[in-house]
Amino acid sequence: MEARTEGTLHGKRALVTGGTRGIGRAISLALAEAGAGVTACYRHDQESAVALERELKQTGNADHGTVRADLGSAEEVGRVIESCRQRHPALDALVHNAGAISHVPFDQLETAEWHRVLDTNLTAAYLLVQQALPMLGPGASVVLVGSKVAQVGVPLRAHYTAAKAGLTGLARSLCKELGPRGIRINVVAPGVTESPAADQLSPEQRARYESMAALRRLGTPEDVAAAVTFLAGGSAAYITGETLHVDGGM
Repeated sequence: MEARTEGTLHGKRALVTGGTRGIGRAISLALAEAGAGVTACYRHDQESAVALERELKQTGNADHGTVRADLGSAEEVGRVIESCRQRHPALDALVHNAGAISHVPFDQLETAEWHRVLDTNLTAAYLLVQQALPMLGPGASVVLVGSKVAQVGVPLRAHYTAAKAGLTGLARSLCKELGPRGIRINVVAPGVTESPAADQLSPEQRARYESMAALRRLGTPEDVAAAVTFLAGGSAAYITGETLHVDGGM
């Protein structure tokens, strides 16, 4: 079941990282259907990028595009922002959804893997916001896609949990610093959400996760996208520094 909020971002410009698959794809489409011109960043799945471009065109707005980059690299982050700047001088919504994850026992967690996960999830958010600042004016909205795990913790994911918890702290600090400039920054924290990984759950595992949610189901990418679209638009004009949990009441 898809939740859309159409027309609220007419004429606005949005950048969505990790924007061509799963939750990111749903966010890109929701923002486009709300009227925004969307640039979706992706790392390696060219097929998904081409498919998204085709879907974005169907929204009736020709002002969309995709850009390929590895956000674990500071240079690549700079290239993404420059690509947006060349197309438009201003950016109204910046959504950082790109992420990396792995499952590693803490006593086996190597420094390189710690940095890979932290750099893609957290350091990329710092670089994106910092480099996009000249393009973000009064009314601009930054939405960081976090995770419920930042609040509860999950075994074998200490690096991922630390990165997602860091997004909450980053948003709280930046809301104070950027608020006087009229820039809002919030976090959307999904719970267990329908995805290819969720498709690999056993019936017993799926039933357990569903039972943990008050609504007795997994979330959908569209559930998350609706929350992001709300925070990106004018209806959330007085909301900043918040973490909005989209977890079905876990």
